[in-house]
Amino acid sequence: MAERVDSGTWIKRGVFLGVAFLIIVADLVPLDMRPDAWAAPDLLLLAALAWVVRKPNYAPVLVIAAVFLLADLLFLRPPGLWAALVVILSETIRRQNREFRDMPLLVEWGTIAAGIVAITLINRLVLAIVVSPQAPLGLTLIEMIATILAYPVVVLVAHFIFGVSRVAPGEVGSKGQLL
Repeated sequence: MAERVDSGTWIKRGVFLGVAFLIIVADLVPLDMRPDAWAAPDLLLLAALAWVVRKPNYAPVLVIAAVFLLADLLFLRPPGLWAALVVILSETIRRQNREFRDMPLLVEWGTIAAGIVAITLINRLVLAIVVSPQAPLGLTLIEMIATILAYPVVVLVAHFIFGVSRVAPGEVGSKGQLL
């Protein structure tokens, strides 16, 4: 059955879309014309994962798929590969949402880190199989490690600035439904 979504949820979904587009635009703006010696963390991936872990209904699967497909097209990556991997990871996390409610941050961080490692390696493997050009392995590993290390910071920003906190056990929505 279809659930009614209150206005607060729509606002938080809009916030997620706004944050995603800000991250995409910030990544597209060239700050320096020289090639980078290191890779920055994938903040778009971290924002999506933090939203899905904390409040899964604020980041629906279609929104995540559309945002990451748009990012694939704008960043000139193979269209759909990274988007599909992120959707698979986010849906795996969404399915385990009840377990994440009681997890300490370190366990949650380790689980997210394992997922990031998995999709990064699968992405490299698929690109190698189809003989598509890739970034150097060292740069990919630096980005992966930076992304994993930045997760707690993104969670803190999502919590304190955007108000995206964990669903508490027994929490009730605005319509009286159990979350």
